[in-house]
Formats: sequence, C-alpha cells, structure tokens
Amino acid sequence: MPVFRIIHRTPAPVAEAWSRLTDWQRHGAQVPLTRTIIETAPPTRAGTIFTARTGVGRITFDDRMEVVVWRPPAADSAGLVRLEKRGRAVTGWAEIEIRPLAEGGAEIHWREEVRLRGLPRALDPVVAAAGRLLFGRAIARLLAR
Repeated sequence: MPVFRIIHRTPAPVAEAWSRLTDWQRHGAQVPLTRTIIETAPPTRAGTIFTARTGVGRITFDDRMEVVVWRPPAADSAGLVRLEKRGRAVTGWAEIEIRPLAEGGAEIHWREEVRLRGLPRALDPVVAAAGRLLFGRAIARLLAR
C-alpha cells in the first residue's frame, strides 16, 4: 500500500486548525466530484463514521471511514485523529496530527496509507503522488480563511 505524508504550516492556532481539518462535511467540498455523508450523530468522537462519495451519476465509489483515535489538542498540546478506511473500493488509514509551533500557529502532519482495490501495486507511486497533490490542496483550502 502506498503511504504518503504531507507537512503544512499555518498561522492559525492549533485549536482552529483542528476544528477546520476535522470538519468532515467540508472535506467533500475540497475534493473534486466528492460529497461527504456523516453516518453518526455529532459530535465527532472515536466511533464516528462518515463516507466520502466520489463520482458522477451512477459511476461512484465510496471511501467509508471510521474515527478510531480522537485526541483533540488541549492547552497548546498536539491533537491527533486517526481514520480507518473501511470501504469496498478504498482501504487503509489516515492520521492528522496538529502540533503547536513555538512562534505561533500550527504544523499539520497528514499521513495516509491508501489502497484502491483492483489497482496493481506497480501504480503505488502514482497513487501516492496523486494523494499528496489532492490532499495538500485540500489542507490549504480547509485552512484558508
């Protein structure tokens, strides 16, 4: 499975960056042809399940995820959320860690391992590069004011 990592800095405080990056509903708006369906009642916590549905018309695939670690930041300490991908087409995991910076703002560490069923492992580098590009843009947009 390809693993990719994105590191992004923002002037936003840790709590604000956490709030923006864990707003699952807004994630769908950042990924082309995607919408997010929240399947559990708020607030987000371990056990929250949501699906990112991507496609056009009847040609779609679901990236179903469950929050398995939910550790919001507290008093300028890092926050961590881990998602397990439990879909039929997309499997793997994602972690979003948000760390405070001494000079203010936050540093985001986004790590993801993704497998698209039926795709040969020879394409792993392409999948990882596409993931870095797609999610790098999504992070920037989610953090934009």
